[in-house]
Amino acid sequence: MILPKVRDPRFVTIRRGGTLADADHRLLALWAAACAEHVLGLFESAQPGDPRPRQAIEHARAWVRGEVKMMQARAAGGHAMGAARDLRGAARHAAYAAGQAGAVAHVAAHELGAAAYAIKAARAAAPEGESETAGRLECQWQRNRLPEAIRELVLDDQRLRNDICWSVFDC
Repeated sequence: MILPKVRDPRFVTIRRGGTLADADHRLLALWAAACAEHVLGLFESAQPGDPRPRQAIEHARAWVRGEVKMMQARAAGGHAMGAARDLRGAARHAAYAAGQAGAVAHVAAHELGAAAYAIKAARAAAPEGESETAGRLECQWQRNRLPEAIRELVLDDQRLRNDICWSVFDC
């Protein structure tokens, strides 16, 4: 589980009754795309002929630029998650990260899913005995790329949802 049972109004846009500004929603999508792209090679090395996760990341960025509708980005995210279903380990987690990134256009709170699955991918790809270190390094890489405008929001979200995100944000 990645999403909380009760939606946090900080991740609901103002026009839908929450407090999230559109500009911050776009920053969340870009950050999620960066998190997913950072581990995308783990999927592409296992499934070089499957473009779905990369397309989900591209759709997330295209949504930010206003080039695709929310439903297109969301659908691309779903297709990326479909690419994960028959896989295991790092490749599976990397595809799920891309799928979550695509879904941020629809539900901003998927930003943490992209980050969490990317950390799980890094852990799964690490040599035996080094998974915790790899996860912490990935988490720190992600945090170093957080735009200042959303930094505190995401860090607080990580603290609040760490337990339902496999405790991957202990870095």
